[in-house]
Formats: sequence, C-alpha cells, structure tokens
Amino acid sequence: MIRMTLHDGWSLRAVGGQVPDALADRRVLAQVPGSTHLDLLAAGLIPDPYLDRNEAALTWMHRADWQYTTTFRATGPRPGERTDLVFEGIDTIATVELNGDVLGHTANMHRGYRFDARGSLREGLNELTVSLSSALTHAEEAEAQLGWRKRAYPHPYNALRKMACSFGWDWGPDLQTAGIWKPVRLERWDAGRLAQVRPLVTVDPDGTGRVDVRMDVDSADDREYTVAVTIGDDQVRAEVHGTTARATVLVPDVRLWWPLGYGDQPLYELTVTLLADGEPVDSFRHRIGFRTVTVDTEPDEIGTPFTFVVNGKRVFAKGANWIPDDHFLTRVTAQRTARRIDQAVDAHMNMLRVWGGGIYETDDFYDACDERGVMVWQDFPFSCAFYAEEEPLRHEVEAEARENITRLLPHPSLVLWNGNNENLPAYTDWNWRDSLEGRSWGLGYYTELLPGLVAELDPTRPYAPGSPYSPGDLPPNDAHHGTRHEWDVWNAVDYTHYRDHVPRFCSEFGFQGPPTWTTLHRWIHDEPMTPASPALLLHQKAEDGNGKLHRGLEPHLPVPTDLERWHWATQLNQARAVRFGIEHFRSWWPRTAGALVWQLNDCWPAISWSAVDSDERPKPLYYAIRQAFTPRLLTVQPREGRPTLVAVNDYDQPWTGTVLATRQTFAGEVLATAELPLAVPPRSTGRLDLADDLLKPADPRTEVLIAAVDDARAHHLFAEDRDLAYDPAPFTARVLPVAGGYRIDVRATSYVRDLALLADKVAPDAIVDDMLVSLPARETRSFLVRTSTNLHEPSALLGPEVLCCANLVARAAEDL
Repeated sequence: MIRMTLHDGWSLRAVGGQVPDALADRRVLAQVPGSTHLDLLAAGLIPDPYLDRNEAALTWMHRADWQYTTTFRATGPRPGERTDLVFEGIDTIATVELNGDVLGHTANMHRGYRFDARGSLREGLNELTVSLSSALTHAEEAEAQLGWRKRAYPHPYNALRKMACSFGWDWGPDLQTAGIWKPVRLERWDAGRLAQVRPLVTVDPDGTGRVDVRMDVDSADDREYTVAVTIGDDQVRAEVHGTTARATVLVPDVRLWWPLGYGDQPLYELTVTLLADGEPVDSFRHRIGFRTVTVDTEPDEIGTPFTFVVNGKRVFAKGANWIPDDHFLTRVTAQRTARRIDQAVDAHMNMLRVWGGGIYETDDFYDACDERGVMVWQDFPFSCAFYAEEEPLRHEVEAEARENITRLLPHPSLVLWNGNNENLPAYTDWNWRDSLEGRSWGLGYYTELLPGLVAELDPTRPYAPGSPYSPGDLPPNDAHHGTRHEWDVWNAVDYTHYRDHVPRFCSEFGFQGPPTWTTLHRWIHDEPMTPASPALLLHQKAEDGNGKLHRGLEPHLPVPTDLERWHWATQLNQARAVRFGIEHFRSWWPRTAGALVWQLNDCWPAISWSAVDSDERPKPLYYAIRQAFTPRLLTVQPREGRPTLVAVNDYDQPWTGTVLATRQTFAGEVLATAELPLAVPPRSTGRLDLADDLLKPADPRTEVLIAAVDDARAHHLFAEDRDLAYDPAPFTARVLPVAGGYRIDVRATSYVRDLALLADKVAPDAIVDDMLVSLPARETRSFLVRTSTNLHEPSALLGPEVLCCANLVARAAEDL
C-alpha cells in the first residue's frame, strides 16, 4: 500500500457568485486542509470575520462558488494496480476532477469519499481540481425538491448534510464555510487493503478482556489473504473469506478503563495486519480500552432513570456540552483540543456531550478523552429541525453514520450514541408538527435507521433516540423519565426555579454571560462600547439575549449601566445560576444521575453560555463549575420546606467528620453554632438537619450561615444581594511577586461574597488559580496569578475592577 498525501501546492479562486472586484479572476494560495475564509484572510482579501461587524460584511460568501486546484507528479498506473483518490472530508457540495475527468461528486461534509482514479492518473504531472458550489443555494434547491421543513434558524441547514451551526446559531456566526477540510491522499495498491476494521471490546465476567475484530478487505487479486490481530503479547490469525474476516483476541486479567475519578485509564495497542501469501500489505493501529457500559433505564417508583453504569459501577455524569471549538474547524489543533479537555478535567468533569448541531469530532478529541477518562456522549448531527427521510438525504445519512460509527467505536471514552438534539420536543412540545402536512420529519432515523446501524456495527454501546428523551408516549422532556433539557431558566424564569424539577438526567442547562474582558476588547471596538453598542450586539446571537441577561440579573443584583460593572455583574450572575443548578442536581443523586452544563466552549467571541471563551480564557463560570463539581460538596438545599445541609460524596471512601455550622454577622460575630456528625457512604449523599437557631436570623440583611468540614464549605444567605447590607470595602489585600507570576493575599474585614480576580485586565495571559471565593470576616486567602508578563505596577492587580466581589455590585444599587 502506497499512500501519498496531496496537501501541497493548492490554489483557490472564485468561479461564481457576487464576489468583490478584488477577487474576480484572482487566484490565491490555499491551505489544505482548510477553508475559503481562512485562505482569503491569509491573502488579505477579506477582514477578520470575527472582528467587530465583519460577519455582516461577508454574507456574499454564502452564494459564492469556488475552485481548488493543485498539481502533483506520479508514476503511471501499473497493470493490475488499484488507484484511489481519497478525501476524508469536503465541505460540502463539490465536483472532483483529475486531469479534466470527473471522478465524482460530494454532498456530505460528515463523511469521506473514495474515487477510482485508475483511468485518469497520468505519468508525470497531474492536475487535481475540486469545484465547490454554494451550500446555501444547494440547500434551497434540495428543500424545494423534498419539501419545506421547520427549523430553529432561517437557513435550510436541515436540507443537506453539513455542520448545522455553520449557518448561524444562538451563540455562533452565520459564516457559511467551504473547503477541503480534512486530509486528501492518493492510495495505490496491487494486493489488498483493510477497508474497515471494527474492534468490539467487551469484558467477560471473569475479568478477561475480549476483542471481537471484524474486518472488511478490498482485494485487487485472487491471492490468499489472512489477518493477524495483535494486542500486546497476544496474537490471533484468521483467514479472509471473500471480503470479510473475523478474529477474537482474549486478554486475561485485563486492566479496566475507568471514567475520571473512578480509576485509571489503561490503553492497549491493537494492531491488525493484512497479509497476502504471508507478506504484509496493509495495517491498522488503534488504542483501545477495556470497559463495559450500559445505561440503567429500568422503571422505578419515580419513573425512568437514566444512569450510566461503567464496569458495573453507577456513575454520576459531571460535565458539559461541547460545540466546535472554532467556527473554522481546521484552526483547531490537537494541542488546542487537549488544552480544552484538560480544562474540563481540571473542573472535575467526567463527561462531554458532542452536540448534534456540530460535527463528529476529530480523532484528536476522542484520543484526549480516552487518555483522561472523559466519557463522551455522541450526538448524531441532527439538531433543532425536521429532516427529510427521502432520497437522496437518506442515503447520505446512512453513509455518514456507518463511517463514523466504525471510526469512533474503538474509543473507550465513547459511552453513548444519541439520535438527535431537541427534534423530539420540537415535534411534540413546540407546536411544529402541524407544519409537516404529512411530510417525514426524521423520526425514522432516530427510532429505526440509527439504532439499527448501532446494533449492527457497535452492539457494545447503548443508544438513545434523542436528547431530551422519555420512553413511550411520554413528553420527551418529562423530568421523571429519561433525559431533560432545562431551558425555562434563562428563557422565562429565574434560576432559583431549577429547584422546581428533579430530573433523572439533565443533559442541557445553562445561563449566558460575556467573554473575559481581554477577549471582549480584542474583538470588539465600539466607541463607546456599551451593552447595546452595534458590534457587541452582533456578537450576542440569542433572541432577546441582553433582555434575558438583565431580567435574570434583576432579582439578585442591580443592572449596572457602566460597561465594566455590567460585564462583571452578568458574568457573576451566569456563574451563580449554573452553580445553583449543579448543586441542586447533585444533591438529588442517585435520583438525578447527571448534569451536563450548556456549554463548555465557544466557537467565536460571543456573549454566550460558555465557561471558556473563544480565546481559551476561563470565565468566572468555569470556576463556579469547578467548585460545584468538586468530589465532596456541601450545599444548603430545601427539604420538606426548610433549608437542609446536603453532603455529596463522589469518592469510593466514606466521608466522615464533624461539620461546624455557624450563623454569624458580616462583621464576624458568631450568633449560633452547632457541630454536626458527618457520615456519608461512598458515592452517596447525606442530609444533616439544621436547628432553628441556625436558620432564623435576627437581621437577614447582615447575617450568613456557614457550614464547613475538611475543605468543603457551604454559604447560605438570608436575602438577595441587592437587599443585603454588605460592607462595600470588605477586605484588604497585598500583591507579592513569586516564581511564574504573583500572589495576592486577601484578608476579609467583613463578609466577602464571591471574590474574583479578573487578572486578564492587567496581563492578557494571566490565569488565576481560583475565583468566586466567599470569606467570613477575619479570614485570609491567597490567590496565585500565573503570567509571563513582568508588571511595572503589580498593584494594578488590586484595583477595584480587577480584585472585585459581589459586595461592590450589590452596593451599587444605592448609587442608582
């Protein structure tokens, strides 16, 4: 097998559409893999699409047609030789030509294409051309052919198989991409190749690892073919019968792969070698992990649970939803992906849900999750829309599903296939069904085609028809059954209403907030910049987004008119809202078995639900998530009409000790105290009742309840911030240089609520070790700022808009 990558010497030109004069008949250098936007940006022919209001200036690209061209040298085909041109991914509607011969067409971004090039490859110089047509125009034509179907956003993203959010979403830009977005190569062989390898990994009851390897072989002749399957010192050989082979390898006393926080993640190297007459001609290598996974959906007295069970152990899924990490996908490197997964791990997340409006992620993503113990919930790419089940779309759906199930199944981190995002409630709850007028809408994909393909190709994993989902004829978003998306909070009601429901598994919930200050000012340059200035609003994609931000803030904090105070207040409220939800959900384990925050990351600079912004900086929300997902959590929750202390123990060891609970004034005077014995079994929750003298303040405006044991602490206030009599200057601080940055020592002179160090305002590369820390009077706390910047004025880290807290925003109400 000879594989020749074809990534060099590409050029790009516009060949159709209303393109600017500067591009007419202009050919520019192109990167492959890449995209048209990035090539034009590199050539200086378009402004940065993310900057200010440039997104709106680039809508002409939606209707443009493009042509990629390169040349390469090759030897001519030998007798009996097979020659294929392989594209792992083209975005999206393309015609592929080699030396003027049309090899084929593409219509699906989510799959690869293999074209027979034997009749077109020449000795010497060859010209390869990929002509891309407007995906939007194609989608409109497909919609006209198959019939209009309702969707959440204006463009017909549901009429073709392309990343849905490339047409815009409520957190992402309408920058419709085009390009050769994955590797392209020439493959030549005169024997055989491994067309498909599916290692199905299970664990026998006696602890023996079992790998059932199923292989498809594409042969160019009638030689005798065998396969050798090797895992460590264990090897099995099998004959190829026709075009298939099957071999089972047993690994005694296998080391199990566990989710983060439950054990280690040992990975084994699997090698499959194809031999022709005893000589190796092709090979496949992949790391695998041994584990079992099921989802417990056995009905109980409440309804239908949705609990992941890994290696026989029930797991609370702590995590977030994942969207493409950059709108321009080829900018996402393996290193960047690893950094993002590391941020999830550092926040105690053991699951990421690859959301259905994006892509099947790159191998780099799943490799990083395999190594770190992050479970992956994988949506099939269907989101917030009705989809035609007729041809030609059905063929493309099946082809992409087959390819990606096969590609991803070796990864032990992958624990669930999920049919779609929110299409089931769109039919039942959003009043969309009447728009169909008898047309198909995708149900057959989610209940027949996709589960059938998973059962055929990957029977080792569970499948769910959608998210949210409840079994039978129940409403899909029923809190007592299956999975739930909680969007009344944010859209309609205050975040305290998270407590209205106790879902079995909450796979989406979240709240918006702006990016970090440095990211905001890097990309937006309104003069003056206000929450309602034009460029800022262009980066706020949610319907009535700022209105919801303000309505969500008003019950708790005043809405500042000053941009810097507004920025901090809305970031703080985002963090509090999500922390409130997480603590509620975790307090109900095992009834509630998972909480996946919407969303971990951003694809461009935006006011959004993300915990980490598009420049990779953690927002205050990130720190709140990390605190709320800590393995051992104390939280005050309502039970039977009164506040109760709940202890959540996500370790395999019991949590024992004595909780010290105090009611004290903001000035530090202790008014009531109690010592509460703590004994929580492994992976369990426990309740500790609080006496009346702890719960009945003499002055709700000036008192706080604090419960603490080990490193865990819960704070309970008796009124909203805007009604509390906070000291507006509740701490003193100093800054000291240390290796790798600075240390800030803070001493509380009065109660400090949600102390944060927004160090990126002083040093753009600064990262703080913790944030949103509340301190009782007379307590001290040190923060470490890591930065490569040598600050001329380190005291800038102590400024009131840098070292800030809720006290300042709450007291600002008196200035309004």
